[in-house]
Parts: sequence; C-alpha cells; structure tokens
Amino acid sequence: MDGQLLPVLLLLLGASGLWGQGPGPGGPLEEAPEEQPPEEDPLEEDGVLVLSRQTLGQALREHPALLVEFYAPWCGHCRALAPEYSKAAALLAAESARARLAKVDGPAEPELAEEFAVTEYPTLKFFRDGNRTHPEEYTGPREAEGIAEWLRRRVGPSARRLEHEEDAHALMDTRDVVVVGFFQDLQDRDVATFLGLAQDALDMTFGLTNRPQLFQKFGLTKDTVVLFKKFDEGRADFPVDKELGLDQGDLSRFLLTHSMHLVTEYNSETSSKIFAARILNHLLLFINQTLDAHRELLAGFREAAPPFRGQVLFVVVDVNANNDHVLQYFGLEAREAPTLRFINIETTKKYAPEPGALVTTAAVTDFCRMVLGGGVKPYRLSQEVPPDWDQRPVKTLVGKNFEQVAFDETKNVFIKFYAPWCTHCKEMAPAWEELAEKYRDHEDIVIAELDATANELEAFPVHGFPTLKYFPAGPGRKVIDYKGARDLETFSKFLDSGGELPTEEPAEVSGATFPEKPGNATEPRDEL
Repeated sequence: MDGQLLPVLLLLLGASGLWGQGPGPGGPLEEAPEEQPPEEDPLEEDGVLVLSRQTLGQALREHPALLVEFYAPWCGHCRALAPEYSKAAALLAAESARARLAKVDGPAEPELAEEFAVTEYPTLKFFRDGNRTHPEEYTGPREAEGIAEWLRRRVGPSARRLEHEEDAHALMDTRDVVVVGFFQDLQDRDVATFLGLAQDALDMTFGLTNRPQLFQKFGLTKDTVVLFKKFDEGRADFPVDKELGLDQGDLSRFLLTHSMHLVTEYNSETSSKIFAARILNHLLLFINQTLDAHRELLAGFREAAPPFRGQVLFVVVDVNANNDHVLQYFGLEAREAPTLRFINIETTKKYAPEPGALVTTAAVTDFCRMVLGGGVKPYRLSQEVPPDWDQRPVKTLVGKNFEQVAFDETKNVFIKFYAPWCTHCKEMAPAWEELAEKYRDHEDIVIAELDATANELEAFPVHGFPTLKYFPAGPGRKVIDYKGARDLETFSKFLDSGGELPTEEPAEVSGATFPEKPGNATEPRDEL
C-alpha cells in the first residue's frame, strides 16, 4: 500500500466508527454517554461526612456501612437531630466501628434526592457494602446512643453467642431485661428470624446459644426464647412451634408485653413504650405520690394485674407530677385522686367506676372484668356552652352545641379539633384566627374550634391534633376531612372552592397524638 495513503485510510477508518467516534458501516451514530461529575474527596463536619453528587460514590466504596441523612437547612426536625447525629458519629469513632455517618443537603442536591426517593426531611438511609440501589430505611431512634446501637447491630452480631453458664449470667447482669434464644440448631431459619428481630429491639439485650448444658441449666428441652427480667415474675418463656416456626410479629408482641412491669408509672420516659406495647386496654390509677395513703394503694393495684397481662395495661399516673394533660383528657382534677379510669385507646372509649369506689385488689379486678364484659357504659366529656361562644370570629364549640352548628344546612362550617397542649395546634392558631377574620362577613361560612380533650363526640373520635373537618351546607350531614397545608392561603382556596383543594397542594403530615405530648410523638418529619 502506498505509504502516503496510510494516514488517510486510518483517518477514514476512525471517522467510520471503528473506535466509536462516528457511525459504523450501516449503523447509526451512537449517543455519547452521560457525562458524570468528577469525583472528589468528601468533606467532614463534626465527625459526619458531608456528601454531594460528586462524593457519594467514593464514600460508598470506602465505607461498607454508611448511614446517610438527607436533610434540609430550613427543617426544624433536622436541626433538632443534628447534635444527636454528631454525638452518634463520635461514639462510633471512639469504638473504631466500621459504620460511618454522613449527610446530604437534599434541596442543594436534587439529583440525589430524586434518586433515593426522598420526599420528607429528615430521611435516613443505610447503605451496606456500597449497594447504591437498595438502601435500608432507617427505623431507629433519633438520639445518639439509639442511632449508634442501631448501627452496631447491623455491622456486628445482634445477639451475643453464649457458650457457658458464666456467659449467660454475665449477660443477664448487664440489663434489667435480657432475651436469650435457645436453639438446638443455629442454622435453623428460626434463628434468622430471632436475629432479625434483635436488630431493631434496641431497648433489649439479646443472647443466643445451642449448648445442651445451658438448655439443662434453665430447664428447657426444646427451642425457646426466654425473657429474663429483674422484676415481677423474673422470667417469661416463648416456646417455638416447630411446625409453624417462629413468627416475628408474635415474638415481638410477647417481648413488648413481658418486658414491661406489671404496673408502669406514666411519665415522659415510659409514655412511648406504653403505647408501643400494642395493648389496647389501659387501666389508670390516679394517685398523689406524695401522700402515704395513696402510695399504700399500689400494692392492691399491683396484685390485681397478673391475670390481665397482655389484655390490660396497668398504669399509675401521679397527679402531683407534670401530667395535667392526662387529667384533662379524662375530665379529672387532681383533687379527685385516688380514682380509676379505664380506656380502650383504639376506640377512645373511657370508663369510670361508681363514685366513691374503693381501690382494692378485689375492686380493681371486678371493675376490669365488668368493663371487658360490657357491664359498664362509657362516659363522654362535654363542657358547658360558653355565653359568648359566637362573639369572636372563631366560634367556640363544645359537645353540647356541636350538632346544632356543624350540621346547620344553611352554613359551610370549618372546624378545628385541637388540644390545648399541642404544639402544632398553637403554631397554626394565628392562621386560623386570620381565616376567621377574613370570612367573618360571609353569612354562609363559619370558622370554629373545639377542644377535643374536653369534649368528646361519639360520631367523630379524634386521634390526632389538630384535626380539621369541613361540614358543607345542605342536607345529608356531609363531612370532608381537610388534609392540606395549614396556612391562610391554602385554607382560603379550600373554602373558595367549596371544600376542594387543587391537586398540587402538598399534604400536611405534622401533628400530635394523644395521650403523648408532641415531644413524645413518633419521629416527626417535614415534607418537601
């Protein structure tokens, strides 16, 4: 071949797509691959990696266990989490743990927020072994030790292996509640179920053994999960059904039920566990703990509890502590203690014993049995109608005038059901007042509010605060639940459209549930 033609041929071959630079013979022009941003080293802030689109890939490769918080600078819940998140990072660093913590500014990194389907803040996702496509949703607590323990149980064993009797006793000495799985075959699928539950039950310590001498020591002949506790009965056994296998839901309920004291005192530390126990019936003894005569009632109350374990949760409420919201919810005053109240937290139906009833083991037992057997009628709270209930722009409703106002066929009535202690209710109060002022001259529109902790409506049980309901004019007793944003503009659009929201309006998710105060409500988040 002529040497002068060689460069020309090579140029033509290159242009024809031999190296992917142009169309091949008869082939279309290939699209250039999407340009990826150059990778950079992640920054670090208070022990937490600060990630972006440019640094996430490298962080995933370098850290096989990575918890990432997607946050927004304007999000109050994110700001509250920040110091605990940094403390958790410090705890893990001090232990030389394999897990690292990181964060991503969602609004500043929209591509990452979209990739990982982030719709609210904060959202936390756990990445294992660099797997970018299937992160695990974080379901743990929002305080430092809880975050660290959640990660420890994912990068290390969630249950300690017990080989000798000394190991078992050493484990039991560490906590008030210890759960040990006794399995003859550690390769059994029931063991995987047990370990999976142990990953998330952070308030309990778990052990695991297959040693025959430990089976014998604790009087076991077959696979059993045993909860050891330093109170009440001291031990509770959950035998494994070999045919059906170990059901994680059943075991979880068993552990929650038996890890609680027969009688639990209500306070800020125990409230979340009381409602997590998933026992729907609660019996509350209201006493003043500073009075000897009241404290003496506890023994009889406790003696009545064992037959009802798992069916009724026995709770003590100190009227001399910071429990005014509980008293108000049951329509009680501190001077009425000692007294009993029974509630089903699903139906919110409340029951009271006869006036002057004693608080003895026999009396408590009989009262429980009568309520469970349908022998006691529930009571409902209602305040008296205030003389000036309709004098302000926001009308005041109570149980006794609710029907008359809400179902007036000539009016469109928008009602806020609130709790006086609810932070979210207080935050939206100015917007509600502005709304009432804006529509005060509209004859057919009524803006009202009802204290749902002091006034109960059989047809409208309220489980969260604030709850907003719209009662349009006309026959048929129609009711529309309002789910939109809680601001004057959105409220106005809703009223002007006759009780409908434009589809683009975002849903509002923040709220408080009773009897917990807002600070105890389950992990609040802000929507995008």
